[in-house]
Amino acid sequence: MKTMKKGFVVSVSMVLILSMMAGCSTNNDKPSASPTGDAATKAPEKTAAPSTEKVKITYSMWGSEAEGSATQAAADKFNASQNRIEVKVQAIPWENYMTKLNTQATAGQLPDTGILKEDGVIQWSSDGMLNDVSAMYSGSDSKPLDSLAYKYQGKTVAYAAANEILLLYYNKDMFDKAKVPYPPSALDKAWTWDEFVATAKKLTIDKNGKHADEAGFNPQSIVQYGASVENLAWQLEAWVLSNGGGFYNNDGTAVRIGEDASIEAIQKVADLYLKDKVAPLSVGQTDDGIQRTIIAGTVAMATNGQWNIGTSLNAAKDAGLKYGVAVLPYMKEKVTLNTGGANVVFSQTKHPKEAMEWLKWYTAEENNWGLISSGIWMPTLKKWYTDETLTHKWVDNKNFPPYNEYKSAVVDYAQSSAARPAAWFYTNHTTDFNTLLGSTLGDVWTGKATAKDAITKNLEALKAANKGKK
Repeated sequence: MKTMKKGFVVSVSMVLILSMMAGCSTNNDKPSASPTGDAATKAPEKTAAPSTEKVKITYSMWGSEAEGSATQAAADKFNASQNRIEVKVQAIPWENYMTKLNTQATAGQLPDTGILKEDGVIQWSSDGMLNDVSAMYSGSDSKPLDSLAYKYQGKTVAYAAANEILLLYYNKDMFDKAKVPYPPSALDKAWTWDEFVATAKKLTIDKNGKHADEAGFNPQSIVQYGASVENLAWQLEAWVLSNGGGFYNNDGTAVRIGEDASIEAIQKVADLYLKDKVAPLSVGQTDDGIQRTIIAGTVAMATNGQWNIGTSLNAAKDAGLKYGVAVLPYMKEKVTLNTGGANVVFSQTKHPKEAMEWLKWYTAEENNWGLISSGIWMPTLKKWYTDETLTHKWVDNKNFPPYNEYKSAVVDYAQSSAARPAAWFYTNHTTDFNTLLGSTLGDVWTGKATAKDAITKNLEALKAANKGKK
């Protein structure tokens, strides 16, 4: 399975495999139709035979020929559900995907619609290559959560195909053994950063059984760490925002990473390892934080994305891991980030209406139920978060933590004011910025430089990256 290392997009093959598995499952594993009968989550009804040929549209995706065939199987289901639109899938290898699309764009031969990396959406929109899709859910009883709309110059140019937010995971056995209360799942009871660090010290243990807040503790012989905060560049934005700073201003046109509040937040994350001695060293280069911490059994608490429930924690739970989910601690403001890869309608299409109809069907919860019920994806439509009947259909299964815990720490959290879209929902050139920021902070994690010195030294380059200048 391919995943984007700077954001999160599950491979299309996994989408289809799990969705097709869901199609073969019992009714108890699948959601029933919405009580309101929302057309947004149903296949279009068959209509009388048309007098003209079907409108033919092409959908691009990254993957092998076999993955393309699997995706085409889903498209064939859509094609058979109505007699006005015919979708043909174009599979392009991951390694060549964006190169191929750029070549097609130059030649005026882009597909009608397709998947696009999170960090490419605003770039393509600014180049005039994407359609406004704000009318996609017109007339529906529910739209995607507001935080899932990619916006450029006030227009919605894409909706995320799935939702993901950042959470705090924890090992219940470690908390029980230390007789320490679990992290709060309710946002109104979220820990402050200081409470988080203090708790992490109670859960950090050296080889002699001493805790980090006890006399005689030896930080050179730690056998269990209390906490780990994922320090991939894009996830660090949550802490910068929480401390009253930011990577960018509100419309993404100016860089704020050099502000004191932004620098202070990053230093606090680094100090979990450098000064507080409660976290293992992480250099922010690999997207396997939960595997290295919670699943490895070396860390009591760790932050990362909701997708880990489906991609790794389900198997670990089956192997005996008792884990829980909680809201993130906060510095000054309560913040989590949400993200999700985008399905777009390219501006070169002659059939934007039909392309949107296909995308609306393809990304409906019922048609991606395998991914949602396994815990890899979260729904996008607001009604799944607000209608308790639908929420139970989503969360009441063995793949999730207990209903009340998950609903509070994930479902309610995702629709709260704390949930803010990651910068690539509204900011251009985030790939260049995040890559440079990750490189800039390398010496900060090891203590060779302070966050202030490293960021100040590279601030002009970071500002240039935000403008697409190398």
